[in-house]
Amino acid sequence: MSDEREEVNINYLYKKKEVGEKISWLTAYDYPTAQYEEKAGIEMILVGDSGGMTLLGYDSTLPVTMDEMAVMTKAVTRATDKTFVVGDMPYMSYQPSREKAIESAGRLMGECGADCVKLEGGKRMAPTVEAIVDAGIPVVGHIGMTPQSAAQLGGYKSQGRDAETARELIEDAKALEEAGAFAILLEAVPSRVTELIYKEANVPIYGIGAGPKNDGELLIVQDILGLFELFKPRFVKRYANLGEEMVDAFERYKSEVKEGVFPAEEHSYNIPDEEYDRI
Repeated sequence: MSDEREEVNINYLYKKKEVGEKISWLTAYDYPTAQYEEKAGIEMILVGDSGGMTLLGYDSTLPVTMDEMAVMTKAVTRATDKTFVVGDMPYMSYQPSREKAIESAGRLMGECGADCVKLEGGKRMAPTVEAIVDAGIPVVGHIGMTPQSAAQLGGYKSQGRDAETARELIEDAKALEEAGAFAILLEAVPSRVTELIYKEANVPIYGIGAGPKNDGELLIVQDILGLFELFKPRFVKRYANLGEEMVDAFERYKSEVKEGVFPAEEHSYNIPDEEYDRI
């Protein structure tokens, strides 16, 4: 990574919004992935509770703990220097009380080195967002299809597809901005609804499956690399099929081990003849 790359911070994100330049945003949950994303110039990394599914093998994001988020977040921040790291607040790390929310957010910032935190919810979570912001911690709001509320929403479904729920999303975005969120993430929201929110907002509006009219785009890194097979959301675009390449490499390795092809002489260490004779 070049030292000439500008460090990404909140001022950087607002400057890019002003000039209409979009922000690239991916998830990462481990040191090497975050390292390669920074080398590629990705501007934001979300250490998402999605890592519970894509990395840890849970069937939803709900079992993810703060301790697990801390391990993943610290791995990512150790790998990054210029990239803006967003620490995701897992289920029940902020819902019980504002005090709990401030404590959890403070842990992601202080112990783990995140640049800000993200939490799910609109109007109902606005007071919690305000409390965290008042504690000096930057917050990204997250509305639309919010995985932690999937059961309440009827599953992993697009939100805001009728007038009533679209108006609720618009109100949620306004409430989060008024509460002090410096940016808002819209997930699985119709493009025209995103555009309405984008036109009214004074803060950056980012999307994941929310159409092109926004200030930047987020995707799950395993989705774009072909490393997650449980399901493929409509909004995902695959840029590689590393899963297939990994299976091929593993199969070739297995075959060479069984056939005695690997390890070969070039993969082995030698002892000089005179030393061997002394044994």
